[in-house]
Amino acid sequence: MADTARQTAGGKVLWHFTMSLDGFVAGPNHEMDWMTGFSSRPGLIEEYVETTGAVLGGRTGWDNTVDDVRPYGGAWEGPLFILTHHPEDAKPADGVTFLSVDPAEAVRIGLDAAGGKNLEVFSPTIGAQLLELGLIDEIDLHIAPVLLGEGIRLYDNPGGKAIRLHRADVEDPTLALNVRYLPVR
Repeated sequence: MADTARQTAGGKVLWHFTMSLDGFVAGPNHEMDWMTGFSSRPGLIEEYVETTGAVLGGRTGWDNTVDDVRPYGGAWEGPLFILTHHPEDAKPADGVTFLSVDPAEAVRIGLDAAGGKNLEVFSPTIGAQLLELGLIDEIDLHIAPVLLGEGIRLYDNPGGKAIRLHRADVEDPTLALNVRYLPVR
């Protein structure tokens, strides 16, 4: 199975996550330690570092970060925006701006700051809101071969309508993705 085409810096709004096979982007309490030990194609991280102009995240995720961890293991430097209802009590950090605006305005601010590069959304809640508003250009997932069983889901909308997606980089955009894994014993 071929990987997707290289990411480009086209001023897109990307909802971007590594996700467990069972749909979690973080463990309980936003734990991220489960992400270690997986490999990706050579140059993938550098690709995102080059094409990302700004990052938009949520307050809960920010409050659960340890030691102001920057995206891509600290390799990326740029404006980081945290959307919150209470910016006054947020833990400050260099290069981080706390926004108390509606999600569409946060996207406008983030895209302006991205300077023609992509705005990456690192929040399941904000991403879902932007998806409903029609403001997500692309969902970019790296599916890790692990089952977490619990945690923070990429998209959690009980009782909501299904949102149909088209696959990128394939002739038939409705083609299902087939993966096969073996349990590690």
